[in-house]
Amino acid sequence: MNNEPKPFHINPTPTLPTRKCRLLARMIGYALSYGNYLIALLIWWQSDWFIALGTMLLGFIVFGIIRSKLRNSSIPPAQRETPYTDYAIATWFLSRTTCFTLPKE
Repeated sequence: MNNEPKPFHINPTPTLPTRKCRLLARMIGYALSYGNYLIALLIWWQSDWFIALGTMLLGFIVFGIIRSKLRNSSIPPAQRETPYTDYAIATWFLSRTTCFTLPKE
């Protein structure tokens, strides 16, 4: 009997089939990356810089939770320790939920 351990296999980040799906992945990736700063700038424009700074600090926590929820719900468990960009997390999420992709055979 063969007692050798199975080699570790990493699935590549899926490619999205349509332009609409790729654009949506880009938008989600940019929102995860820069949405916190955009919200802080809007609040700074509407009110005070002190409130905007507090909102930005709270936004780091909120966007981190959203990022981790998307990551844990879409990336396979064996690959969760691999670092991914926000665009790659959005691509995994959309390929699992909205833009279904079939593996090439």
